[in-house]
Amino acid sequence: MQTLTSTRIIGLDPGLRFTGWGIIESHGSSLKHIAHGIVKVPSDQSMAERLACLYHQLATLLTEYQPDEAAVEETFVNKNPASALKLGAARGVILLAPANQGLSVAEYSANKIKKSVVGAGHADKSQVEMMVKMLLPTCKDATKDSADALAVAICHAHYRTSPLIA
Repeated sequence: MQTLTSTRIIGLDPGLRFTGWGIIESHGSSLKHIAHGIVKVPSDQSMAERLACLYHQLATLLTEYQPDEAAVEETFVNKNPASALKLGAARGVILLAPANQGLSVAEYSANKIKKSVVGAGHADKSQVEMMVKMLLPTCKDATKDSADALAVAICHAHYRTSPLIA
């Protein structure tokens, strides 16, 4: 008989000013909320200082909560090229922080995350937030950014052992 082990997962919802994070434990099909929050980066600093601040805050979270795996939402921006470049830089740091601590890092599209949590790939943010709070009742105070990050972690819990992650 195989014994199921718990896997601690950190989900990350990328942003340069606000990066949502959420940590769950997955034990088979059971999910347990551990913690959630937002990494806030001051906007009055240089880009390099902002990225360093983001990295150090994420590294502190990773050290404190000791996740086994990480998952990050893929970003899709088509409005402003300058904003897309800044978000891309932040996303690079967000991918680097867990990878630098030896964690595997999975990436999921927004549609895949929404479909995994809500059942519909084009659900709106309020539907995702509501379902996250239903699936993880102890996270009632989660904001949209941290609820999105918890949704990323939930999606990863569902797909992490699947050979067909695409």
